[in-house]
Amino acid sequence: MIALLIDDNPTNLMLLKHRLIKIDGCEVVCMDSAVAALAWCENNTPDIILTDYMMPEMDGLEFIAQLRTRPAMQDIPIVMVTTSDLREIRQKALDLGAADFLTKPVDGPELMARTRNLLALRASRLALHDRAAEELVMRLSKAAEYRDPETGAHIERMARYSALIARRLGFEAEAVDRLELAAPMHDVGKVGIPDMILLKPDRLTETEFVVMKQHASYGWDILKDSSSQLVRLAALIARTHHEKYDGSGYPAGLAGEAIPMEGRIVAVADVFDALTSTRPYKTPWSVEKAVAFLEEQRGRHFDPACVDAFLSDLDEVLRIKAEFRDHPDENPPHPLADY
Repeated sequence: MIALLIDDNPTNLMLLKHRLIKIDGCEVVCMDSAVAALAWCENNTPDIILTDYMMPEMDGLEFIAQLRTRPAMQDIPIVMVTTSDLREIRQKALDLGAADFLTKPVDGPELMARTRNLLALRASRLALHDRAAEELVMRLSKAAEYRDPETGAHIERMARYSALIARRLGFEAEAVDRLELAAPMHDVGKVGIPDMILLKPDRLTETEFVVMKQHASYGWDILKDSSSQLVRLAALIARTHHEKYDGSGYPAGLAGEAIPMEGRIVAVADVFDALTSTRPYKTPWSVEKAVAFLEEQRGRHFDPACVDAFLSDLDEVLRIKAEFRDHPDENPPHPLADY
């Protein structure tokens, strides 16, 4: 859990941090201005925020007001720390979304108790939210399958290949599980592609492929700005799994480490499964040929570290491939190029 502390007084920050780091599992991030804290929240999600009221540039009330406009920050508990007992200030803070107050000088035991309680409430909400998000992700994945009739086995295999790579790269178990759940949403944006292109039984023309490539952006638009960390990860994957390490991919032409690691991982997993699967326009490649392609494309299409992680456990790759076999009679393969 992450506690974000905001105060322009370095002594106050030090005292609050000294207390909160004693809470098991609590990481403390300190910011000396509300403006800097808002910028930090663009790419990070705290689990609790303690903010001073009186600060230069932006006070605590304005910080709360701006933070609450962001969908991903709607449920973060915010505690305002202030010397003011003015009723109107506290009422406005509550109206803007503050959860609690602490009065300076802050009482240590009270700080610890309130923070622990709010973090426990946050953890419970996240657990409920994640369960709901998992169901949403799986249902959207199923909905995408109805429009894009690749086999369900493809979704299963590429998700497990993605998890394998993440484990080999040293991801923590929770992050691996989250990636495996989010990966099946990589092509959800295909719901926005016209049937005449999506279901075409031959390879696409150059013009049709331009339209087809829009599915990456569509997937991002469908999933972005969710309050769920899992759905936001799925959005990131949907947008970036067709980017290439050398910058020649789409939709943004990102290169190298500018591509999020999850997108780089799913790129390897998705392409390998596409190559080794049957499609109406091609026979499946052998594992040996697909492995050779991955090795050839190290540093070009794919992140070398992701390729190496994937190829470091080919026995597990083959086990996954054998366990989740395609059943053409039950699930007709998708009549379209996969990458």
